[in-house]
Amino acid sequence: MSYEEVFNSWYDVHLKRRDGENKRRLEEGMSHEGKLFLQKIWWPAFSQFDHLHPEYELLDFRDGKRYLDFAYLRDSIRLAIEIDGFNTHAAGVSRWQFSDQLVRQNHLVIDGWQVLRFSYDDVKDKPRMCIQVLQQFFGARFGSAEAAEINADLILEAEILKYALQLGRPVRPIDIERYLHIGQKRTMKIIQTMLTSNRLVKHGKGEHRVRCYSVNRDKL
Repeated sequence: MSYEEVFNSWYDVHLKRRDGENKRRLEEGMSHEGKLFLQKIWWPAFSQFDHLHPEYELLDFRDGKRYLDFAYLRDSIRLAIEIDGFNTHAAGVSRWQFSDQLVRQNHLVIDGWQVLRFSYDDVKDKPRMCIQVLQQFFGARFGSAEAAEINADLILEAEILKYALQLGRPVRPIDIERYLHIGQKRTMKIIQTMLTSNRLVKHGKGEHRVRCYSVNRDKL
Protein backbone atom coordinates (compact mmCIF):
# COMPACT_ATOMS: atom_id res chain seq x y z
CA MET A 1 0.00 0.00 0.00
CA SER A 2 1.12 3.56 -0.67
CA TYR A 3 1.99 6.08 2.01
CA GLU A 4 -1.27 7.96 1.38
CA GLU A 5 -3.40 4.81 1.74
CA VAL A 6 -1.72 3.70 4.96
CA PHE A 7 -1.77 7.23 6.39
CA ASN A 8 -5.46 7.77 5.64
CA SER A 9 -6.43 4.40 7.13
CA TRP A 10 -4.38 5.05 10.27
CA TYR A 11 -5.75 8.59 10.64
CA ASP A 12 -9.36 7.41 10.24
CA VAL A 13 -8.89 4.79 12.95
CA HIS A 14 -7.73 7.44 15.41
CA LEU A 15 -10.55 9.81 14.45
CA LYS A 16 -13.10 7.11 15.27
CA ARG A 17 -11.51 6.48 18.66
CA ARG A 18 -11.51 10.13 19.76
CA ASP A 19 -14.19 12.36 21.16
CA GLY A 20 -14.56 15.87 22.53
CA GLU A 21 -11.68 18.33 22.20
CA ASN A 22 -9.27 15.55 21.31
CA LYS A 23 -11.35 14.62 18.27
CA ARG A 24 -11.86 18.24 17.28
CA ARG A 25 -8.11 18.87 17.22
CA LEU A 26 -7.58 15.84 15.03
CA GLU A 27 -10.43 16.77 12.70
CA GLU A 28 -8.83 20.16 12.12
CA GLY A 29 -5.90 18.34 10.61
CA MET A 30 -2.32 17.62 11.50
CA SER A 31 0.24 20.42 11.52
CA HIS A 32 2.58 20.88 8.58
CA GLU A 33 5.49 19.89 10.83
CA GLY A 34 3.72 16.70 11.90
CA LYS A 35 2.88 15.67 8.36
CA LEU A 36 6.44 16.32 7.22
CA PHE A 37 7.79 14.20 10.08
CA LEU A 38 5.57 11.27 9.11
CA GLN A 39 6.35 11.52 5.41
CA LYS A 40 10.10 12.16 5.57
CA ILE A 41 11.10 10.42 8.80
CA TRP A 42 8.70 7.85 10.24
CA TRP A 43 7.47 6.26 7.00
CA PRO A 44 10.94 5.79 5.43
CA ALA A 45 12.18 4.36 8.74
CA PHE A 46 9.36 1.87 9.47
CA SER A 47 6.85 1.73 6.55
CA GLN A 48 3.90 1.56 8.97
CA PHE A 49 2.28 3.54 11.80
CA ASP A 50 1.61 0.75 14.31
CA HIS A 51 1.56 1.96 17.94
CA LEU A 52 1.91 5.62 16.88
CA HIS A 53 -0.77 8.04 18.12
CA PRO A 54 -1.17 11.60 16.73
CA GLU A 55 -2.17 14.54 18.93
CA TYR A 56 -2.04 12.33 22.02
CA GLU A 57 -3.99 13.74 24.94
CA LEU A 58 -2.81 13.46 28.53
CA LEU A 59 -3.33 15.23 31.82
CA ASP A 60 -0.48 17.44 32.89
CA PHE A 61 0.81 18.12 36.38
CA ARG A 62 -1.68 20.99 36.82
CA ASP A 63 -4.63 18.70 35.98
CA GLY A 64 -5.06 20.40 32.64
CA LYS A 65 -4.87 18.73 29.24
CA ARG A 66 -1.74 18.63 27.13
CA TYR A 67 -1.22 17.23 23.66
CA LEU A 68 1.87 15.49 22.38
CA ASP A 69 2.61 15.75 18.67
CA PHE A 70 2.97 11.96 18.67
CA ALA A 71 3.00 9.21 21.27
CA TYR A 72 4.46 5.77 20.62
CA LEU A 73 2.88 3.21 22.97
CA ARG A 74 4.16 -0.34 22.83
CA ASP A 75 4.68 -2.84 25.62
CA SER A 76 6.44 -0.94 28.41
CA ILE A 77 7.63 1.90 26.15
CA ARG A 78 5.96 5.29 26.29
CA LEU A 79 7.73 7.64 23.90
CA ALA A 80 6.74 11.27 23.42
CA ILE A 81 7.80 12.76 20.07
CA GLU A 82 7.70 16.52 19.64
CA ILE A 83 8.45 18.54 16.51
CA ASP A 84 9.67 22.01 17.44
CA GLY A 85 9.41 24.88 15.01
CA PHE A 86 11.97 27.68 15.22
CA ASN A 87 9.37 30.00 16.72
CA THR A 88 9.06 27.63 19.68
CA HIS A 89 12.39 28.92 20.99
CA ALA A 90 12.61 32.27 19.24
CA ALA A 91 12.72 35.61 20.99
CA GLY A 92 8.94 35.86 20.66
CA VAL A 93 8.44 33.14 23.28
CA SER A 94 7.97 34.62 26.73
CA ARG A 95 10.06 33.56 29.71
CA TRP A 96 6.95 31.97 31.22
CA GLN A 97 6.30 29.92 28.07
CA PHE A 98 9.89 28.77 27.87
CA SER A 99 9.87 27.75 31.53
CA ASP A 100 6.52 25.98 31.09
CA GLN A 101 7.93 23.90 28.23
CA LEU A 102 10.82 22.71 30.40
CA VAL A 103 8.57 21.91 33.37
CA ARG A 104 6.22 20.03 31.06
CA GLN A 105 9.05 17.87 29.71
CA ASN A 106 10.38 17.20 33.22
CA HIS A 107 6.99 15.94 34.34
CA LEU A 108 6.70 13.68 31.31
CA VAL A 109 9.99 12.07 32.33
CA ILE A 110 8.88 11.78 35.95
CA ASP A 111 5.69 10.04 34.77
CA GLY A 112 7.72 7.42 32.92
CA TRP A 113 7.79 8.90 29.44
CA GLN A 114 10.84 9.02 27.25
CA VAL A 115 11.11 12.10 25.06
CA LEU A 116 12.58 12.70 21.61
CA ARG A 117 12.48 16.20 20.16
CA PHE A 118 13.23 17.14 16.57
CA SER A 119 13.54 20.61 15.12
CA TYR A 120 11.50 21.45 12.06
CA ASP A 121 14.70 22.38 10.21
CA ASP A 122 16.25 18.97 10.89
CA VAL A 123 13.09 17.17 9.78
CA LYS A 124 13.07 19.21 6.57
CA ASP A 125 16.79 19.34 5.79
CA LYS A 126 18.38 16.40 7.64
CA PRO A 127 15.86 13.54 7.47
CA ARG A 128 18.53 10.82 7.44
CA MET A 129 19.92 12.03 10.76
CA CYS A 130 16.43 12.00 12.30
CA ILE A 131 15.78 8.49 10.96
CA GLN A 132 19.01 7.28 12.54
CA VAL A 133 18.01 8.74 15.91
CA LEU A 134 14.70 6.83 15.83
CA GLN A 135 16.34 3.60 14.69
CA GLN A 136 18.98 3.88 17.41
CA PHE A 137 16.27 4.46 20.01
CA PHE A 138 14.29 1.36 19.03
CA GLY A 139 17.35 -0.74 18.30
CA ALA A 140 18.66 -0.14 21.82
CA ARG A 141 15.35 -1.32 23.28
CA PHE A 142 14.25 -4.11 20.96
CA GLY A 143 17.44 -5.44 19.34
CA SER A 144 16.94 -7.16 16.01
CA ALA A 145 13.55 -6.91 14.34
CA GLU A 146 12.87 -10.63 14.70
CA ALA A 147 13.81 -10.74 18.37
CA ALA A 148 11.77 -7.60 18.99
CA GLU A 149 8.67 -9.12 17.41
CA ILE A 150 8.95 -12.35 19.41
CA ASN A 151 9.63 -10.52 22.66
CA ALA A 152 6.81 -8.05 22.05
CA ASP A 153 4.30 -10.84 21.36
CA LEU A 154 5.24 -12.66 24.57
CA ILE A 155 4.78 -9.49 26.59
CA LEU A 156 1.43 -8.82 24.92
CA GLU A 157 0.24 -12.37 25.61
CA ALA A 158 1.02 -11.89 29.30
CA GLU A 159 -0.85 -8.57 29.30
CA ILE A 160 -3.85 -10.19 27.60
CA LEU A 161 -4.01 -12.94 30.23
CA LYS A 162 -3.79 -10.41 33.07
CA TYR A 163 -6.42 -8.17 31.48
CA ALA A 164 -8.80 -11.06 30.69
CA LEU A 165 -8.63 -12.33 34.28
CA GLN A 166 -9.39 -8.86 35.65
CA LEU A 167 -12.23 -8.27 33.19
CA GLY A 168 -14.68 -10.64 34.85
CA ARG A 169 -16.23 -11.74 31.54
CA PRO A 170 -15.08 -13.34 28.28
CA VAL A 171 -12.72 -11.03 26.41
CA ARG A 172 -13.43 -9.84 22.86
CA PRO A 173 -10.84 -8.98 20.23
CA ILE A 174 -12.01 -5.34 20.28
CA ASP A 175 -11.34 -5.24 24.05
CA ILE A 176 -7.76 -6.32 23.43
CA GLU A 177 -7.26 -3.85 20.58
CA ARG A 178 -8.36 -0.93 22.74
CA TYR A 179 -6.50 -2.05 25.84
CA LEU A 180 -3.16 -2.66 24.11
CA HIS A 181 -3.49 -0.04 21.35
CA ILE A 182 -2.75 -2.57 18.60
CA GLY A 183 -4.46 -3.28 15.29
CA GLN A 184 -6.98 -5.98 14.44
CA LYS A 185 -4.50 -8.06 12.43
CA ARG A 186 -1.94 -8.14 15.25
CA THR A 187 -4.66 -8.89 17.79
CA MET A 188 -5.99 -11.89 15.87
CA LYS A 189 -2.48 -13.22 15.27
CA ILE A 190 -1.73 -13.22 19.00
CA ILE A 191 -5.14 -14.70 19.86
CA GLN A 192 -4.51 -17.53 17.38
CA THR A 193 -1.14 -18.23 18.98
CA MET A 194 -2.75 -18.33 22.42
CA LEU A 195 -5.49 -20.67 21.17
CA THR A 196 -2.84 -23.00 19.71
CA SER A 197 -0.97 -23.08 23.03
CA ASN A 198 -4.33 -23.54 24.80
CA ARG A 199 -3.90 -20.50 27.02
CA LEU A 200 -7.12 -19.07 25.60
CA VAL A 201 -10.20 -21.10 24.72
CA LYS A 202 -13.19 -20.19 22.58
CA HIS A 203 -16.17 -19.11 24.64
CA GLY A 204 -19.54 -20.55 23.76
CA LYS A 205 -20.55 -23.22 21.28
CA GLY A 206 -20.12 -21.40 17.97
CA GLU A 207 -17.31 -22.68 15.78
CA HIS A 208 -17.58 -20.43 12.74
CA ARG A 209 -18.13 -17.01 14.33
CA VAL A 210 -16.32 -16.94 17.65
CA ARG A 211 -16.60 -13.48 19.16
CA CYS A 212 -15.01 -13.93 22.59
CA TYR A 213 -12.53 -16.01 24.53
CA SER A 214 -11.82 -17.17 28.08
CA VAL A 215 -8.57 -17.85 29.91
CA ASN A 216 -7.74 -21.53 30.32
CA ARG A 217 -6.87 -21.46 34.01
CA ASP A 218 -5.38 -24.95 33.83
CA LYS A 219 -2.58 -23.47 31.70
CA LEU A 220 -1.74 -20.55 33.94
